Amino acid sequence: MDHIHLIFFSLLSFIPLLLLIKLSIPKKGKNLPPSPPSLPIIGHLHLIKGPVHRVLQHLSFKYGPIMALRFGSRRVLVITSPSAVEECFTKNDIVLANRPLLLSGKYFDYDHMGISSVPYGRLWRDVRRVMTLELFSTTRLKTYTSVRQDEVRSLIKELFQDSFQGFKRVELKSRFQGLPFNIILKIVAGKRFDGTNMNDLKEVSEFKDVISDVFEASGASNPSDFIPFLKWDDFQGLEKRFSKLQNKSDNFLQNLIDECRSKRFDSCKEKGKAKTFIDTILSLQELEPEYYTDNVIKGNILALLLAGTDTSSVTIEWAMSLLLNHPNVLEKAKAEVDESTGQERLVQETDLPNLPYIQCIVNETLRLFPAAPLLVPHESSEDCTIGGFDVARGTIVLVNALAIHRDPTVWDDPLSFKPERFEKMGKEGYRFIPFGVGRRQCPGYGLANRVVGLALASLIQCFEWERVGEELVELSEGKGLTMPKDEPLVAMCKARQQVSHLLKEL
Repeated sequence: MDHIHLIFFSLLSFIPLLLLIKLSIPKKGKNLPPSPPSLPIIGHLHLIKGPVHRVLQHLSFKYGPIMALRFGSRRVLVITSPSAVEECFTKNDIVLANRPLLLSGKYFDYDHMGISSVPYGRLWRDVRRVMTLELFSTTRLKTYTSVRQDEVRSLIKELFQDSFQGFKRVELKSRFQGLPFNIILKIVAGKRFDGTNMNDLKEVSEFKDVISDVFEASGASNPSDFIPFLKWDDFQGLEKRFSKLQNKSDNFLQNLIDECRSKRFDSCKEKGKAKTFIDTILSLQELEPEYYTDNVIKGNILALLLAGTDTSSVTIEWAMSLLLNHPNVLEKAKAEVDESTGQERLVQETDLPNLPYIQCIVNETLRLFPAAPLLVPHESSEDCTIGGFDVARGTIVLVNALAIHRDPTVWDDPLSFKPERFEKMGKEGYRFIPFGVGRRQCPGYGLANRVVGLALASLIQCFEWERVGEELVELSEGKGLTMPKDEPLVAMCKARQQVSHLLKEL
């Protein structure tokens, strides 16, 4: 009997392998996209060496703008053309509204309850509506204008204290990270960390480290997402790492919720309406406690802090790096800010519509270094066709934004930094997609543009900037989902004499 059991379980262990081998055999009678040669079981995973967006970009040069891959047991479609993107998110927008269930979403979105990975359905619609109304609508963006301006002023004040006596070497990455973090935290939870409380300072410093680690860990390919039996032993240790990161962040997030829960009875109810995103969700939790659980709230707070913090700070850092390498562009931007605002006041967010060249710089930075070089993956909920090719249900669809942004058939001189290219452009359509596209487009693009635009204009107005040496700033890409700089930006900074009287008032 023991021998029979041994044979039975041995046969069972081969079933996943047989299924994977079956999937690796091309189906006949289907109009399938071009595809590189694959290996049994692992498919094309052996090709993913280095940044995924770069590998896929190089493969698309040979196999075309619509390319089929197989990652283990999962079919993958890679899109690198504006026309294919348009077809995906117009004709097939509902079909592609789902997200694949990946290990990162299990831990960092509290079992796929955050806005970025929650399946398309009621919870996604409800959370998206709350975020739009309470965070990202035009009305709410205006409400929090003073928050953004105050945080930018804090950044400027900190830099001025270091550089008012002359050029000073300053490290900028950590300073830029604090700006969007406190903005998001203020509008989500109604608080900020100013560094006066050492316990708070330690807590927020650890949480910022978690954010950086999450983006770096999520940027690594995880074979167990695509080869199910690899989950049994977590051979890369990613699940263990994800679990530790979630545990570190959970206390921070739960404390935010508990603090808002204890305060809202004293403040929010007296004024008759909720003031923050957490307040609003807690009001909904009272009506449907089993639906709006604390895990739903934590998953979406974390999604907002992750999406809002690293993406904006990375964009500001890339923009300043490019400006340091192109002093003529920096001078042109400085002249625009001076002409628009004068030298008797600091630039404000309401000035941004009158600073079109600043917006051109932001757009050109996002074109060359999109914060999400690969858009958040989509998954087809049913069979469909894209570009005339058959796409099966359950296919992961990856849109390579960086490849489209640097395509020489789409952009003139695509590798050069030329903000002027956006001066003559109308609607960029589907060739410029730094915030995604379709119904699952990033809802916070309006907030991000305001934060990055105001920060950049303020840095240009208030300081003189130079490279540390004669060499150009290194523009190599680091590891992670948001394509950070490989080497954190360090520059020479000096307060501008023309506005020194304004800076002293800070």
